[in-house]
Amino acid sequence: MTTTTPRLYRKPVPTFWWLQRRSYLLFVLRELSSVFVAWFVVYLLLLVDAVGSGSAEYQRFLSWSSGGWVVALNTIALLFVLLHTVTWFGLAPKAMVVRVRNRRVAPAVIVGAHYLLWGLLTALVLWVVLR
Repeated sequence: MTTTTPRLYRKPVPTFWWLQRRSYLLFVLRELSSVFVAWFVVYLLLLVDAVGSGSAEYQRFLSWSSGGWVVALNTIALLFVLLHTVTWFGLAPKAMVVRVRNRRVAPAVIVGAHYLLWGLLTALVLWVVLR
């Protein structure tokens, strides 16, 4: 006598399910953006290594960095990192509950504070780099 276990029905999911709704697309693009965040970390580490290795190595790094594919990759990475940042700032009020005098701070205030700090830090970095 053979016993069989019943199989549950699983509705087939199309490969490109994430193209059906804008929210799904943004979800997948945000998850994909983490790859480009990692690329920026690797690129920065390569830059630090080149600077630490002397002038000749730094010049080689600059020459490599000016290649068309590196510029294109960094441009695409910048767009994905901006998407990552904007979507994270939008999620921040859901990820952190801030209370002042036992009252919850409005989500718009939390998002606004993130953008304000981002702007201030960007201005500071630009001031340091361009002065």
